[in-house]
Amino acid sequence: MRYVGRITEWDDEKGFGFVAPNGGGDRAFVHIKAFERVSRRPVSGQLISYELATDEKGRFKASGIRFVALRPKKAPSNHAVWPRKIIGVAFLVLLLLAWLLSRMPLAVLLPYAGASLVAFILYGADKAAAQNNRWRTPESTLHLFALVGGWPGALIAQDIFRHKSKKEEFQTIFWTTVVLNCAALVWLLESGKAVAIDRAIFGS
Repeated sequence: MRYVGRITEWDDEKGFGFVAPNGGGDRAFVHIKAFERVSRRPVSGQLISYELATDEKGRFKASGIRFVALRPKKAPSNHAVWPRKIIGVAFLVLLLLAWLLSRMPLAVLLPYAGASLVAFILYGADKAAAQNNRWRTPESTLHLFALVGGWPGALIAQDIFRHKSKKEEFQTIFWTTVVLNCAALVWLLESGKAVAIDRAIFGS
């Protein structure tokens, strides 16, 4: 017998959640490997059909899971007024112009460009891994590259890949790293440390 219900408490990092049957009843455990065809990643609110089974401890679990061709309830959008990729590109262009006008040391521009490129690649790889149920890039790694200057590339990747942009906890930490990085950049420029580092690396 097949049941129809909505996914609740879905944890995309771990690939599992629960399903609450329509009309009431016991909820069942849902695992990504129990889907018959994984054409897209499940989300909370997704309507699915499934067969009910029990594990070795007698707990309910869903098997033979299929997506029902109805759109889940949309979560409130948290997209900024300005697309993330515009903010990321604008910041990198601003750094480049500042360097061309001799107002920004090369020792500042290169780390931002390099870290942004790595961050963009990591987001793309993590999105692909999420879609194919492969090993994921730790969120701490993504935050680390944002903190050291890769946040413009991360913003571009979040927009292009539509990845991590709606996870509130992740976004809170991400924007904290952006603020900390910008504060560090201002200090480096105002204190003259950036120029000193540039001279030490590239000479006068």
